Amino acid sequence: MYSEAEGQRLGLSGWVKNTRRGTVVGQVQGPPHLVNEMKVWLSEEGSPGSRISRAVFSNERDIANLETTGFTTRY
Repeated sequence: MYSEAEGQRLGLSGWVKNTRRGTVVGQVQGPPHLVNEMKVWLSEEGSPGSRISRAVFSNERDIANLETTGFTTRY
């Protein structure tokens, strides 16, 4: 819920999902400086009460056009 709100606040596109292992996975798209701001938020602040031990970002690439619209939480 908090990650979704942060993605929306930044005007990003994508999604987040909590896993059964207590981790979060997702996809974030938008201007690079805003994606980087989201990455910092995810790795340093996160949701209230969350305990962040590490953040791993993978499969990063440049895209010409957004592949999704809006920022949501998947269940």
